[in-house]
Amino acid sequence: MVEVRWTDQAIEDLDAICQFIARDAPRAADALAERVKRSIERLSEFPSSGRVVPERGQSDIREVIVQHYRVIYRVKSELVEILTVFHGSRRFPDLGDA
Repeated sequence: MVEVRWTDQAIEDLDAICQFIARDAPRAADALAERVKRSIERLSEFPSSGRVVPERGQSDIREVIVQHYRVIYRVKSELVEILTVFHGSRRFPDLGDA
């Protein structure tokens, strides 16, 4: 098993998405947050289970799709680092040095 760690950016992203949804549908926001968290849990045992991000083409930068959202993560030797969460209709964000 590897450690799964959320970056501050990813936490802020998911929080902002859920706050936006909660304005009209608080239950839907809670359900989305729960689905994202459940989808990420399996990465501790299966870190390469997400697909390689097409925009990057690097085997260590992967994603899990949850409803309309892309959860981008980086696989390191003993760590899965959640980098960002964003709506699939948006442009792929700059990941800095990732």
